[in-house]
Amino acid sequence: MTAPAVLPRHVAIIMDGNGRWAEHRHRPRAMGHRAGQKAVRATVRACRERGIVALTLFAFSSENWRRPQDEVGALMELFLRALDSEVDELHDNGVRLRFIGALEAFAPALRERMRAAMQHTAGNDALLLNVAVNYGGRWDIAQAARALAERVARGNLDAAVIDEQLVAGQLCLADLPPPDLLIRTGGEHRISNFLLWQLAYAELYFTDTLWPDFDAAALDDALAAYAGRERRYGLTGAQSRARA
Repeated sequence: MTAPAVLPRHVAIIMDGNGRWAEHRHRPRAMGHRAGQKAVRATVRACRERGIVALTLFAFSSENWRRPQDEVGALMELFLRALDSEVDELHDNGVRLRFIGALEAFAPALRERMRAAMQHTAGNDALLLNVAVNYGGRWDIAQAARALAERVARGNLDAAVIDEQLVAGQLCLADLPPPDLLIRTGGEHRISNFLLWQLAYAELYFTDTLWPDFDAAALDDALAAYAGRERRYGLTGAQSRARA
């Protein structure tokens, strides 16, 4: 399928279904996560080829620490291997990699690899790939509120002037336009504490496809659905069409 002319600038994806993909095949859940890595590679390539500006992937939520210890350990090992094996290819293809979330929770070796990967790709502009790890939307809003409160306490900010723009400026991804399109794979119809502030006006697209089976054709289906929607931002249909 050819990508539609009306494209989102920023796509966010909740990559759901790795474990179920493996269970359906009577294999360990860790195998599903490894298969999901291939889907990440294909989706990054497809977004870059279609001219999408930014892609934000929900890789590991703040709630995922509650999963079985062996699965969390396998995910951490996968992160390490992916950083070692994928960063050079991302760099060669002009992809800038950035990690968002409470990164201090990770082991020093993993944090150092994240830092090195971000530094290595910092000058690229073909696609900005944001990977949300130990991230939660409520955490993001709370840390923004805390940063503003600290400025007020230091006397550098009047609490009376705090507005949506100031809050947004303290959030992760403050330097990007908010996501135009959220895709969630795996058949669930919720956003699971992902980018709660930033998704306020995003188009939501849910698919039963499990993440390891998500590919360029599945992405194009989501992009086609997005292109067929009318984004009104509180206006009437006639008003939004007049402004287009």
